[in-house]
Amino acid sequence: MAGLTTGGPNVDVSLLYEVNGAARRAPAWLDTAVSTAGEYGILLALVLLVLWCWRGARRQDESAAIESFTALVWAPLAAGLALIVNVPLRELVGRQRPFRQHEGLQVLDPGWGVGLGNTEFSFVSGHTTVAMALGVGLFVANRKLGMLGIGLALAEGVCRVYMGVNYPTDVIGGLALGTAVVLVLAPLALTLLNPVVRAVAGSRRFGRLVRAGGRARPLPVDLAQPRTPPAGRRPQDKDLAA
Repeated sequence: MAGLTTGGPNVDVSLLYEVNGAARRAPAWLDTAVSTAGEYGILLALVLLVLWCWRGARRQDESAAIESFTALVWAPLAAGLALIVNVPLRELVGRQRPFRQHEGLQVLDPGWGVGLGNTEFSFVSGHTTVAMALGVGLFVANRKLGMLGIGLALAEGVCRVYMGVNYPTDVIGGLALGTAVVLVLAPLALTLLNPVVRAVAGSRRFGRLVRAGGRARPLPVDLAQPRTPPAGRRPQDKDLAA
């Protein structure tokens, strides 16, 4: 599998040169912006999006808040799990970084080799995998914010190709891996996490993490109260009237 994309002309390599070639024609400030976004900017935006979703979820009723919070806990856990799965996958495929195989690429990542999941192998893209896992995990909790998160994950993939550190198929593989880990394991993960989240929601100390109003309180019991007789009428009047 090491020869996945090391060959000559093909759609993958052609698209790599086409997207990365824009870096040569673009102004320096744009290259810097794309490099910053592709290295950690978009991932930071996704984390902030998850926190924003959590802020809104806390204002829901108890049942909806617990369900949303459970999904939001699963999102980063799934991203970390997908990144772990990617480690042996990279070693198995053994695909070299594109700039090691092809000349004339504009490499925009000055810190290559020290970033998230960066190694000498490129398949699949670790940044894209994490971004997509966060985006899909967010989609499970909130459809509207999840669509925005998935859009950011797609932008992450484009940035990685633009930077010259990943092939387009590295990105496609990252999108697929991140999505698969979140959705395939979601039923089991949410089932296991739900009792834990419910326990947190019922906690006096940590209940506010799940709901803005804190832990759920029992509803007051509506006890029947004795009625006060009208003014000027004595209780025995009712007996006499009977």
